[in-house]
Order: sequence, then C-alpha cells, then structure tokens
Amino acid sequence: MSTTIGQRWRTGRWIAVALIAITAVTAAGAFFTAPRPGGRMDPESTSSDGARALVTLLRDRGVEVVVATTVADVEQAARPDTLLLAAETYYTRGTDLLGRLADVPGDRLLLEPTSRARQALAPDIRLSGASILTMKPDCDLPEAKRAGTVQLGSTDTYEKAGDADLTRCYGGALVRYQADGRTVTVVGSADFMTNGGLLQEGNAALAMNLAGGRPRLIWYAPQQSEGEIGAEGTSLTDLMPDAVTWIVWQLCVTVLLLAVWQGRRLGPLVAEKLPVVVRASETVEGRARLYRSRRARGQAAEALRTATLQRLAPRLGLGPNASPTAVLDAVAMRYAGDAMTVQHVLFGPSPSSDSDLLHLAQALDDIERQVTKS
Repeated sequence: MSTTIGQRWRTGRWIAVALIAITAVTAAGAFFTAPRPGGRMDPESTSSDGARALVTLLRDRGVEVVVATTVADVEQAARPDTLLLAAETYYTRGTDLLGRLADVPGDRLLLEPTSRARQALAPDIRLSGASILTMKPDCDLPEAKRAGTVQLGSTDTYEKAGDADLTRCYGGALVRYQADGRTVTVVGSADFMTNGGLLQEGNAALAMNLAGGRPRLIWYAPQQSEGEIGAEGTSLTDLMPDAVTWIVWQLCVTVLLLAVWQGRRLGPLVAEKLPVVVRASETVEGRARLYRSRRARGQAAEALRTATLQRLAPRLGLGPNASPTAVLDAVAMRYAGDAMTVQHVLFGPSPSSDSDLLHLAQALDDIERQVTKS
C-alpha cells in the first residue's frame, strides 16, 4: 500500500516538473518571437519598416552590432576600425550634434541623409535628383557588384561636389569616396535594409555587404529627437530635401505668373447694342421652364405674390414696406371674397403641386383685377 502511494507520488512529481518546463519554454518562445513594433530602421523592430532581420543576420555573421540611441553612445562606442551606420538623421537636431558625429573616428554609411547631415558628414557630394530605381550597379564597387540588381525604390541620387574621387553606383543612388583616411558611403534610400525590403531581389546581399564591411558596426538610427531647437536650430527647410525646395520655388513662380496672366487689364468697358431683342414673353416662359424643371414651386409662388403686392400697394395707397395686416385690411375693403381666402392667397404656404400653383396664379389675378376695378 505504501509502495503504491510512493510510486504515484514520484510519477505525479515528474509530471508536474514536465508541465512547468513546457510552460516555461512556451513563455520564453512567445517572448522572443512576439512581434516588436517600432519606428523606421529600428534595430529591435520586427515590423516591415524595422531592421531587426538585418541586425540578426549581421550578428550571425560575426559582426559586433552596437546599438546607439544618442550621439554620446556613438562617441563612446566608436573606434578607428568601426563603421558608423547613420539613418533617420532628421531626428538629430542641432549643428553641434552633427559636428560631434563628424569627429567620430571610423568609416561612415549614411542612409537618406538630410541636407544638414550631408553637409556635416559627407560634404564632398551633393544632391542631383530623385528617381525610382531597380537596376544593375554599373560600377566597380565590390559590394555592389556582388549584390547585382537591387530594388531601391524611390531614392535620391548624388553627384560629386568637391575634388574627391567619387564612385557612383545604381545611377548615383549609392556613392562612395575617401576623405581624411576614412571611407564615406551614402545611399539615397534605406528601404532595401528594412525587414520588408530584404526579401526583394539583391537587397539583402547589398545590405549585408555595406553594413558588414567592418567587424564592429555602430547602428545609429534614433527614434526620437535629440537636441533642442534654438534660434539657430533646425528649421522646416533644413528637413526638406533639396529637390523639394526646388519644387516649391517652381510652384511659387508658376502661381505668380498665373496671377499676372489672370489679373491683366482688359481696358475700359464698352457699351454695345444687344445682337438680338428678346421679347418679355420669352423671358417669362424661359424662367417658368427653369422653375418647372427644378420643381421650384415655392420660389415661383413667392415671385408671383411679390409681383402682385408690388402692383397692388400703390393702388391701395400703401407704402412698399406695408405690413401684411394693413395689406389684408385694404384688400378686404375692395374684394368680394372671404378675408381668410385673401390671406391664404397672398401670404399662405407654398403650393404642393403644379395644379395648386396654377390655381394660386389665377386667384392672384382675380384679386388684382377686383382691386383695380373697384
């Protein structure tokens, strides 16, 4: 009896341990595989705009990826043999912060740099345009030649602005040059490095070749603004690409020319005779047809009543602004019908049908005829 109880206890204990282990493994798996939202180029985000897939691939390849959220983190992690990947640079506000990034040792990989970031970190290039590119590298850069055809999507293109020997790939969407003992690489689009962009043709290879060129990579893609905007801080025009600035200026010139054209003087008015004489009956019939096509019985009734009152007022000795009561009293003295009928005809509701509108016109004509003859 005691042996059976002991066996059951040992069996139940192992079952409990197994259940606890399964629960722990399931919870851990859910924790590590659960979706992690985040901003664009966020190294921890698993969304389509995040970059967790590329960071994971780089670490599996043996690259030490250091995530830096501030410029101070970049300065602390930087070494001469490191590669600084800088994306989302519009969050880095202030020339002092960009100047500190420019003083960091090591190579640079800039993705979609703003105009101020480009001036501080890649001053030997300038923006040449924007396009949608899916093409072969057409250059001698090893990283691009190994990747082959890529789909960069909508991207900026660059050209040489200084004396540096510039290598242009993919129509200028990817450029590289040497300056001050460092390699500076600029790409006009970061879409090919995101989780959603890696799956397209050649994108993963190009991303791995560019970001994995050094054993230590500093990933600087801030997800919130750093630095205060002062009197000399970043303005809206600083955040706009150069191409957008030119488009805005072109639109302003176009609007100005259009205003001048539309506002031209046509000279003084010249009185001319009408080419034809339109009879009053045709005008009345045309207006009546418009009322009928729109079923505007209320407007038609109002026009009839107003015209009748305007003709009756002088005959009744009333002014143009006489009250309805004064009009009814004056008409009742000369009209043979009921006073309630007069009130309904002159000031009643709008007719509900074409037949009622016709009867109203006849009643108004009858009232005006009796008042005129009296």
